[in-house]
Amino acid sequence: MDLTTHTTPSGFLLPSIHSAPPFFTEQPTPSTQSLFTDHWSRLILAYARHRRLFTLRVEDAEVAGGDWDEILRNERINRRVPPSYLSSLIAALVSKNVAIYEPAKQTRSVLLLWRLTEEWAEVLHSWATASGQLNTILTFYEITDPPVPSPLSGLPVPLLRRAITVLTRSGRAQIIGVADGEGVRLFASP
Repeated sequence: MDLTTHTTPSGFLLPSIHSAPPFFTEQPTPSTQSLFTDHWSRLILAYARHRRLFTLRVEDAEVAGGDWDEILRNERINRRVPPSYLSSLIAALVSKNVAIYEPAKQTRSVLLLWRLTEEWAEVLHSWATASGQLNTILTFYEITDPPVPSPLSGLPVPLLRRAITVLTRSGRAQIIGVADGEGVRLFASP
């Protein structure tokens, strides 16, 4: 078996373990499964960051041509991650605190934390400072869908809320009720 790295059409470099057929199935030996789970966790988070993907669903294992197809399938060795295995990988990501079930109270869909909540908080505060938005009330929509693309473009609202909570605790943000939902006012660092 020739284990080689491979670059996907999106420019992501897949590690050589992605060429190993056993990598795509749950393993009976706990130590091997633990090793594969660690590799999958790093691979999923790195790919999500590369493609700016925030959501992973069990159903993504069955969607040919979907956002996750490049890593959940390997046509060169005729392998794909089955939904049951992806479900266990999702549970492992949640247990490692690098994903959260979204919506809550289900186990088939997660938001991936390829940046820690604290990092998103710093990105939000830096963006507000650089764009002159401090002390201005901003809706969540204005932050996640700004007229000029930013590092926050497309950020899911649940992740934005978590980042705002971090800033609120440090006295750098305040949640404000606005006519069409919620907004936030960001303050200079105390």
